Amino acid sequence: MDPSNHQITKNDSPAKKEFRSGYVALIGLPNVGKSTLLNQLVGYKVAITTPKPQTTRFQVRGILTRENFQIVFVDTPGIHQAKDLFNRLMVEQALKAIEEVDSVVFLIDVANRNPQAEEKIIEILHKAQKPTILALNKIDLVKKGELLPLIDFFSHLFPFKAIVPISALERDGLEELVNEIVATLPPGPMYYQPDMTTDQSERMLVAEIIREKIFLLTRQEVPYASAVVVEEFNEDQERNLIRIQATVYVEKDSQKGIIIGKGGQMLKKIGTLAREELEFLLGRKVHLEIWVKVLKGWRKEEKALKRLGFPVY
Repeated sequence: MDPSNHQITKNDSPAKKEFRSGYVALIGLPNVGKSTLLNQLVGYKVAITTPKPQTTRFQVRGILTRENFQIVFVDTPGIHQAKDLFNRLMVEQALKAIEEVDSVVFLIDVANRNPQAEEKIIEILHKAQKPTILALNKIDLVKKGELLPLIDFFSHLFPFKAIVPISALERDGLEELVNEIVATLPPGPMYYQPDMTTDQSERMLVAEIIREKIFLLTRQEVPYASAVVVEEFNEDQERNLIRIQATVYVEKDSQKGIIIGKGGQMLKKIGTLAREELEFLLGRKVHLEIWVKVLKGWRKEEKALKRLGFPVY
């Protein structure tokens, strides 16, 4: 489906239709496809994606603008039973987003259900009283006959404005989802320039891309114990080059050894994959240096989390 087709407005005169705009939270359990959906909707990689749960740590905004509307999507960390400080902060990011937006898209992975956890999120939605659309994601992984009972089940649990079966990865059902989202938005102004796809800084994008490569290339606790801070981001206009220095923080010396790897091979691989993707996304040559440091127990210390740029309320 061509995302440039303005299917929502094709039968209406622009003069007759009010411009609608608003903020829309994408919420759900970890690993249900929220970041993939965001990237597909805006047509640009604004959020990192990996097969591992709890990849998203911050609220990430993606912007979709067409002739008669602008949707500012807020991608959120997965809502889960959080025990330590760091995970509680991630869940708070998602709950805060629900309070602040105009409407909500609740995403469910139909191929990997967790009914008990899903119903806890529905309890949160009842309290929030925001217009909410249910997106049943990954429909390409289940039989069509399984969807109707699911739609019936959820329609009795909560007064959803719409229930839309989609496959974010295959772009199936996304236009219908956009239509339903626009219907929940009030008339309003354009918050961002029409060519913007995110309000995320280039420094943040760099840090997230490096972190994505760590998630994809390392195992067990290492990805979750890693945080990335961009120390320098300098543009050399004459050479059409960006010079970047970044530091990867981990909690233990053993984790530092894993990220560096034998003879520095793992760090080189992380750096190469990150640099190649950044050159594609930024449209310029990139010189990337990555250092690895130990900051013991950073996920448990409020002061350390603030130092690493995490929002601590």
